[in-house]
Amino acid sequence: MKTLLDPDRALADGLTQIRAEFQVPDGFPPAVIAAAEAAVRRTPTQHVDRTQMRFVTLDPAASTDLDQAFAIEQAGADLLLHYAIADVGWFVEDGDPLDVEAWTRGETLYLPDGKAGLYPSILSEGAASLLPDVERAAVIFAVRVAPDGKARLDGAERAIIRSHAKLGYETVQPADLPAQFEELARRTQAAERARGAARVDPPEQEVEREADGRLRLGFRPRLASEAQNAALSLATNLAVADALQAHQTGLFRVMDGPDDAAVGRLRHIAHGLGLSWPADVSLDQFSRSRDANDPTDAAFMVAIRRAGNGASYAPYREGVVPWHAAVAATYAQATAPLRRLADRYVIRAALAVATGQPVPEQVSAAFEALPKVMSRADARAGQINRAVIDVAEAVLLSGREGEVFAATVVDADERGARIQLANVPVVVRLGGNGHKPGDTLDVALSDVDVTRRTIKFVAAS
Repeated sequence: MKTLLDPDRALADGLTQIRAEFQVPDGFPPAVIAAAEAAVRRTPTQHVDRTQMRFVTLDPAASTDLDQAFAIEQAGADLLLHYAIADVGWFVEDGDPLDVEAWTRGETLYLPDGKAGLYPSILSEGAASLLPDVERAAVIFAVRVAPDGKARLDGAERAIIRSHAKLGYETVQPADLPAQFEELARRTQAAERARGAARVDPPEQEVEREADGRLRLGFRPRLASEAQNAALSLATNLAVADALQAHQTGLFRVMDGPDDAAVGRLRHIAHGLGLSWPADVSLDQFSRSRDANDPTDAAFMVAIRRAGNGASYAPYREGVVPWHAAVAATYAQATAPLRRLADRYVIRAALAVATGQPVPEQVSAAFEALPKVMSRADARAGQINRAVIDVAEAVLLSGREGEVFAATVVDADERGARIQLANVPVVVRLGGNGHKPGDTLDVALSDVDVTRRTIKFVAAS
């Protein structure tokens, strides 16, 4: 990680510019705030008491919008995951100001200097968040995970829970977690491998605000605790998706895998990086053998992610099996309703299905309208994230024009090469042809424009 010193407030001004350019909301209209204040006073009346169960949460240490809590118990050879999700649907009613505003936003937007929430913080970081040592309304999905990792939905209920601990990825210890936590994650991950799932998690380039208030730019590899926690969410989402598909309803996350031409290009990239990819080994098999903490493997994992088609949303259609190639399964998202609009409706449908009730008409209608809304929100979030990285890179390199950097080519196409600087967490495009993935070269920084968020390198003579 590189600390970004910002004495001239170039980065702060850049973030302000990004907020204006992408129309990032600053607060909420008075009617929405009033609706949130009224919603948090609602007393749960359809919830059973499950406060005796020992739930915990596991998230980034600084998070306060806590969507999920979990408890695990042994059930013969199976493991029973009790996955509690914030009951946002209890607080937000169809057509009220909170609902209308959420449909406008689609999802929470995250920037280093603060987020623009899907819901007001009095709700998302207060009454609806599964904070520790307070009673909270939740929807508990009971997910039965077999020894082979197959997950199915055993039931669902509205409940009052009390989280016993707010655990952080960076500091959690095995003793803090349920005894079966690692085994449940292992089973889910083993089932992924058996399905041929091609999910890759390369280190992500990001800007973070540290405890001292400074911003840091770097590549953040996924921690083991984060991957294990993601396995619990994956098991729940797979179980919910299967239940919805079986009952001919739902909203699914779908994605096509790389086509044959893309796989061919990936083989060239692997060769250029010096990776040995046997002809009889599939992309899925080869990708699972990569180590995200190895720079060469990480470069190849980035290439895999860029080669695939982006994920989208699709409502249930008779005769169609919705498929997510990276997960290698039918997949839905139900575990982040404080941050994603669509999850609130998936939860409502799954709760109805699990309790033998008809799916509300408003939910079925929402499934038809949500793909467009969520696609627009996802695209906007991606553009903002890229803009934040661009301005941080520009600030980091400002004043170093003329300096020569060692770099590695991580990808190349007709527009030129994408290079990773050796000692600075910057990925940038280099014009010109003749470069192959895996090539090492020296490049000179020729121009930096923080306002336009642009950096230009040329091959060093």
